Amino acid sequence: MAIDQIRFDNGAAYERYMGKWSQLAGEVFLDWLASKAGLRWLDVGCGNGAFTEMLVERCGPVSVQGIDPSEEQLAYARTRPASRIAQFRHADAMALPFPDDTFDVAVMPLVIFFVPDPAKGVAEMARAVCPGGTVAAYAWDMPGGGFPYEALQSEMRGLGLAVPAPPNPDASKIDALQNLWTGAGLEAVETLQITVQRTFADFDDYWTTILGGPSVGPTLAAMASEDLALLKARMRARLSAESSGPITCSAWANAVKGRVPI
Repeated sequence: MAIDQIRFDNGAAYERYMGKWSQLAGEVFLDWLASKAGLRWLDVGCGNGAFTEMLVERCGPVSVQGIDPSEEQLAYARTRPASRIAQFRHADAMALPFPDDTFDVAVMPLVIFFVPDPAKGVAEMARAVCPGGTVAAYAWDMPGGGFPYEALQSEMRGLGLAVPAPPNPDASKIDALQNLWTGAGLEAVETLQITVQRTFADFDDYWTTILGGPSVGPTLAAMASEDLALLKARMRARLSAESSGPITCSAWANAVKGRVPI
C-alpha cells in the first residue's frame, strides 16, 4: 500500500487531533523563549492558528504574521480571536513573502519535518528576522517515538499497514535541529526536549479523535471494516483494559532557538 501525502484541509478536525497537542507543547516552548512584549512575530506553518492564538494571548505581540500552504486551515485561523492582531496568508516556508529584517521573532511550530528543504526554511526565517532577533522551532521527535499517536502507528505497522509520514522526519532530531540552526549562521543556539501529556475522556474520545485526524484518518477510512475493527480492538487493549474511563497519552518534542547575528 502506498503512503498517502498528509494533507491538512480541515481546521476543526485538526484542532481536535493536533491543535490541543500543539498548545500543550507550545506553552512550554513559549516559556522557554521568554520573549518580551511588543515584538513583531512570524508564525511559519501556522495551520489553523492553534499556536498563533496562544502566542497572541501570552506574548503581547505588536504584530503577528502567520503563513501556511493550506487555504482551509487559514480560513479556520481567521475565525479565531487572534485575528484581531494576527494576519494570515497563503505562502511557502521556503520563499517567505517578506523583506529582510521584518520580524523580531520567527517560530516554526510542528512544521520543520514537513518542509521539503528544511535548511532553506530555516535560512528564510533567519533572513526575515532582524539582527539580534530570535529564530525558533519545536517538532515532535518522530524517530524517537515522540509523536502523540505513535502507539496507533505502531499497531498499524504491526498489521502491515502503511503509515503516513512527513517527508523529513529526521529533521526533528535534536542534533539535526542543532545543525540546521548553526548551518543557517544563527548564534547562541540552544535545544530543549519538551514532554507533555493529554488526557482523553475515554477510549471512544480517543478513537473518534484519531478517525478525524488529517494524518491517519484517510487511511483508516479506506480500511476494510473487519481490519478496522481489529485495529480498534488492539488499540483498546493497548491503551486501556477497561471500556470506559480517562486515557492519558504522552508525547515529546524537540525545540531549538538561536539568535540572528548583529
